[in-house]
Amino acid sequence: MGQGKFAARKLVRDSKKFRWSDKNYARRELNLDVKSDPLEGAPQARGIVLEKVGVEAKQPNSAIRKCVRVQLIKNGRQVTAFAVGDGAINFIDEHDEVEIEGIGGRLGRSMGDIPGVRYVVTSVNNVCLHEMVIGRKEKPRR
Repeated sequence: MGQGKFAARKLVRDSKKFRWSDKNYARRELNLDVKSDPLEGAPQARGIVLEKVGVEAKQPNSAIRKCVRVQLIKNGRQVTAFAVGDGAINFIDEHDEVEIEGIGGRLGRSMGDIPGVRYVVTSVNNVCLHEMVIGRKEKPRR
C-alpha cells in the first residue's frame, strides 16, 4: 500500500480493485440477485401447478408442510410454493393457475422450518386462497 505524498492514485486504484472481494458488492454490481431470481425481480408471478408435494419440516419440528410445484408462465422455471392455511392444499388441483409471491424469509431465502421453499401461494384461478380457506368464497369451476 502506498503511504506517501503522491500515493493517492494507487490508493484509489487499489480500493476499486479490492471492492470485488466484498461478496455483497460483487453481487450488486453484477445484478446476480435479479438474474438468478425465478420471478426476475417482480413481486409476484403466475404459474401452473404441476404436482402437490409434501415437504418435511426441519428439526426440531415434525410435520409435512403441504406445498405445490409450480411452473412459471413468464419463463418456464419451476419453483416450490407453500400453501398457507388449514386444508388449503385441498383447494389447489393440478393444472390450476396460481399466483405466488415471496414467503418473506431473510434475503429472499426460505423461511422457518420449510427447507427449500421460498414462495407462497396467494390465489388460485384468480380467487384469493385465504378467502377459500375461511369459507368466504368458493373455487370457480373451470
